[in-house]
Amino acid sequence: MPDYEQIQVEQRGHVALLTLQRPDRLNAWTPRMSEELMGAIEQANADSGVGAIVLTGAGRGFCAGADVRDAFQRREDAAETPRSALVEPRAQGSWVHLVRESKPLIAAVNGVAVGVGLTMILPFDLILASERARFGMFFVKMGLVPELASTYYLVQRVGFATASEMCLSGRLVEAEEAAARGLANRVVPAEKLVDEALAEADALTANPDRQLRMIKQLLTRNGSDPDLDAVMKREFDLLRTCYSSPEHSEAIAAFTEKRAPRFR
Repeated sequence: MPDYEQIQVEQRGHVALLTLQRPDRLNAWTPRMSEELMGAIEQANADSGVGAIVLTGAGRGFCAGADVRDAFQRREDAAETPRSALVEPRAQGSWVHLVRESKPLIAAVNGVAVGVGLTMILPFDLILASERARFGMFFVKMGLVPELASTYYLVQRVGFATASEMCLSGRLVEAEEAAARGLANRVVPAEKLVDEALAEADALTANPDRQLRMIKQLLTRNGSDPDLDAVMKREFDLLRTCYSSPEHSEAIAAFTEKRAPRFR
């Protein structure tokens, strides 16, 4: 396993548990953290023993946005802003595409999740919030605009009105409100958060990997496509592939034999 400095990687059964490990700075985001996260997710996706991935934070916070000192101040202090210091659309796209093409991803938000701490999990499949979690689109407070396709995914999750309010005000949203508005799937007690997320992930691992990723692909491409013929064609093309798949044959056999299917 690679040596990680800013995250911790564990395997719990068929679930990969990733933990942001900068608790003294509320797990503030750095380029190194991003590289380590992408590497860990890619490794989990390549491991047939892993069926789902959970991401949480160490200490009191989930991720307090970008580290102002490491990500912003050093660029501000430079005489000229090097092109490599900016988060280019291609690099942002690498994260978003990786998340949407990955095995199921669950965010277990244990504390504050603001700025990139929120935008990086908006494309995740499930978001569980501790009762101590708080969410904020802080970009306007820093004289910035949102990134990581968050102006798309936030609208998809909470609707245009709430997304506009969150982005234009930069206010913090408490856990219960986040769940009520669809930003989080549900709120769980703080001491049970990781266990609940692992249990949720473990339930997903009982389903076939290939079909899980196919479904994610359909949700990504069809979720806001008004062309229903194109939507149905994408579904039918993948459905046709599934009909001749060993996973479908196993599901039929399991039903006939009155047993649980064995996909893994």
